[in-house]
This record gives sequence, structure tokens and C-alpha cells, in this order.
Amino acid sequence: MPNPKRKHSHARSAKRRGTWRTEMPELVPNKQQGGSPFVLPHTATPDGYYKGRRLPGYKDRTR
Repeated sequence: MPNPKRKHSHARSAKRRGTWRTEMPELVPNKQQGGSPFVLPHTATPDGYYKGRRLPGYKDRTR
């Protein structure tokens, strides 16, 4: 397997990493009463709701 003969400079590595960016996740308003006002899209809430409807087969927590 080939290996580099010399170390890459910091500037050369930094040019490659210059396109790395962090983005805020997109949030949508929560349709359920109570809880957090915003949720991640395409994600069920801990209460068992998705898109304003109860998920089938969801069991209530008894604790």
C-alpha cells in the first residue's frame, strides 16, 4: 500500500477541510399539545405521535 514520502503541510490539509460546515437541523412546529414547540421532521414524538396521529401498536408507559 502506498504511503506519502513527506508530511502534508497544514495549509494543504486546511484547504481540503475548508468545505466542512455545520448546519442547524431543520425544525417543524409540533402539532401536539404540550411538549416541545418544535420537533425534527419525520420523527415520532416520545408520546407515540407522528404527523398528528397516534402510532399503531404504541404502548403507554406505566412508570
